[in-house]
Amino acid sequence: MAHTPHTVSDVMTQTVVAVGQEARFKEIVETMEQWKVSALPVLAGEGRVIGVVSEADLLPKEEFRDEDPDRLEQWRRLGDLRKAGGLTAGELMSAPALTVRAGDTIAQAARTMARKSVKRLPVVDSHGMLEGIVSRSDLLKVFLRSDEELAAEVRTEVVDRLFPGAPTGVGVSVKDGVVALRGRIHDRALVPVAARLVRAVEGVVDVTCDVQAAEEPGADDG
Repeated sequence: MAHTPHTVSDVMTQTVVAVGQEARFKEIVETMEQWKVSALPVLAGEGRVIGVVSEADLLPKEEFRDEDPDRLEQWRRLGDLRKAGGLTAGELMSAPALTVRAGDTIAQAARTMARKSVKRLPVVDSHGMLEGIVSRSDLLKVFLRSDEELAAEVRTEVVDRLFPGAPTGVGVSVKDGVVALRGRIHDRALVPVAARLVRAVEGVVDVTCDVQAAEEPGADDG
């Protein structure tokens, strides 16, 4: 069984296209077009990530094309609008760069992307040196795991550990990433725990529990 891809290192792309901080505007656009990417890490020195330049950073150049040239100097002093006059990656980039570490969990990377509304994150080491890049599509790769893989991991990592003495056993089935648990157990209080642990398995879309409490020994069957 393939292991659950828990960390960014399991899904990131190690070959990364980047530019130096002195890269000129046209070079940045040409690099994006050549490699079909919408953002590039900006590097200093031997590969330390100091920012990211994206299509959004370049668009002010076009947005203010028809404006009075005399006002460009004012725009340069107004936050992101200064990018309308930027010529190099160092002038255009968003800094400091939002980054992740290879050992961060996929969930951590996903939360950073969602909260900051970015599509990709440079992966850096403890010194800020570029190691790779992770994108939204990379994070979604966990949902390509087969139903058989998911079922095997849920049985091994959740059911066998949480319900080792279940009277009739707890069955696990998976369809399209949705896990179904069925059976009888001694303690119904463990059902929410089981659901939470199953959802923590990378690639699980949802979980349903049809788990009943087993009758106590000697109980009247009626």
